[in-house]
Amino acid sequence: MEVINALGRRKAAIARIYVSEGSGKITINKRDLKDYFPSELVQYVVKQPLNLLDVAEKYDIKVNLRGGGFTGQSQALRLAIARALVKINEEDKKALRNEGFLTRDSRVVERKKPGQPKARRRFQFSKR
Repeated sequence: MEVINALGRRKAAIARIYVSEGSGKITINKRDLKDYFPSELVQYVVKQPLNLLDVAEKYDIKVNLRGGGFTGQSQALRLAIARALVKINEEDKKALRNEGFLTRDSRVVERKKPGQPKARRRFQFSKR
């Protein structure tokens, strides 16, 4: 198997990944997964598509992650991993789609409007 690459986005985070056959090592920006994401919950989110298909120990994943916070980054990475797994084996698409791992979450921060302190908040108004 040659190297498969995929892209995942969430909010301001962009994850570019390169998947090759290996022993299940995930390297993010030249750091180990456990160093980059110390939180167990975030590590779980990243590994969800791999665990669903029982291939967590089968592939090495090299990740280039930038932008956003840890939640957005982890979800962008999850999307990228799911997309790469579909490129490797097309039959896995249905299972990943049913779990919602192939859906790009399009919600992003709403822009601040002029004449208001925030996106929707208005300045305090008083008639008197």
